[in-house]
Amino acid sequence: MVVLMNERTGHVMASAVEVAVTSADRRHGLLGRDAFNVSAAFVLSPCCAIHTAFMRFPIDMIFLDRDGEVIKIVRDLPPWRMALAPRARAVVEFAGGSLRSRDVQVGDRIYLRGVRASVDAESPSVVPVSLRKIASSPACWGS
Repeated sequence: MVVLMNERTGHVMASAVEVAVTSADRRHGLLGRDAFNVSAAFVLSPCCAIHTAFMRFPIDMIFLDRDGEVIKIVRDLPPWRMALAPRARAVVEFAGGSLRSRDVQVGDRIYLRGVRASVDAESPSVVPVSLRKIASSPACWGS
């Protein structure tokens, strides 16, 4: 299991994370879904722009630079709209309105944390996985 963390607050931003790093996965994104769980996040990398054409619900998103730092926050983007941040290397999408309940600001560092099941359920072993590795592809739009 992978969770999305905010380094500044130490809080979990999403407990169910999907990562789209292939061109095909990024193209498909959240299309075809009727809703998106408020505890979930969808990470697209490399990516500096998204659209909501053909989507059935609004989304929130954060744009991250290559170090996993938040450079732009977009809330409640409705279907048939577009958002971009030219310096971004990754975008994290959330259910529309879900960022209202999360303390996230421009400048925060966001990262993935892998959680492996442990024999002792009281102290699971945690393996940090930096978004830097995911978001370090050379440029957006797959070039």
